[in-house]
Amino acid sequence: MAKKYQVPKQNDVRKLKPRGPTERLRAICMALPEAEERETWEIPTYRIRGKIFALQSAIGERDAVWCKAQEGSQELLVQADPGRFFVPPYLGHKGWVGMWLDKKADWTEVAELVRRSYCLIAPKKLVAKLAG
Repeated sequence: MAKKYQVPKQNDVRKLKPRGPTERLRAICMALPEAEERETWEIPTYRIRGKIFALQSAIGERDAVWCKAQEGSQELLVQADPGRFFVPPYLGHKGWVGMWLDKKADWTEVAELVRRSYCLIAPKKLVAKLAG
């Protein structure tokens, strides 16, 4: 069973903001068929059948979501809007893309990025549930 993400205690090093982006991202991810949340590396990760399709991370004081992207998409997104998209550490070399979740985040775009990542990782039968 997936472990529910716990907000860090006040005396912990800042990991994520306790309200706002975390809850919004969670709602987007958990609305997908069979999605589960699991805390890994002290951050929430969102999985389908054990495979991560999205994770939330804090870089400095900024929250971000990292998602798997279609081949070639990472470069296009980062070049088109480097203030909003970035190549995340550790997974960037595998084509994943990061998107900042600050006050100016376009949550419709966040949801689309997450959905596309889910579709790249989920079994075809689950992806078909999104279309149908």
